[in-house]
Amino acid sequence: MAAGIVLLLCPVFSPAFCVFYIAAGLSDILDGFVARKTDTVSELGAGLDTMADFVFVVVCLIKLLPVLRISPWLYGWIGIIALIKVVNIISGFAVQKKLVTVHSFMNKATGVLLFLLPLTIPAVPLKTSAIVVCAAATFAAVQEGHFIRTGRE
Repeated sequence: MAAGIVLLLCPVFSPAFCVFYIAAGLSDILDGFVARKTDTVSELGAGLDTMADFVFVVVCLIKLLPVLRISPWLYGWIGIIALIKVVNIISGFAVQKKLVTVHSFMNKATGVLLFLLPLTIPAVPLKTSAIVVCAAATFAAVQEGHFIRTGRE
């Protein structure tokens, strides 16, 4: 979470931005791995992980949106994914009476794709990489909703 916040102070795509961006991603991967290996997984940890992911995404949006040329259709697609995620949060609360976080394979794969997207901008057109990421994110969000409503996590 701290590396994500430090990104606010770094110019986009500068060496410092890249270092803290990668540090935030690697620490997200490592904290879950360590928690599972040391058998210290907890609801609090899962909640903090979700909050750290949220902070990282918001900071990246704040930093990247002003410098990227994003088509209106892509904003629309991202909005639909966000709406599905909000419905998932609300339905999770309604069905299970708690904040439900689903760490499915597709959510993790989407996270990896989304994480790699800014790093690929010099080599891959944004339109191409955004379609791949949004397709994965849409599938993951719909699957997440299914898992929440059926009680499967």
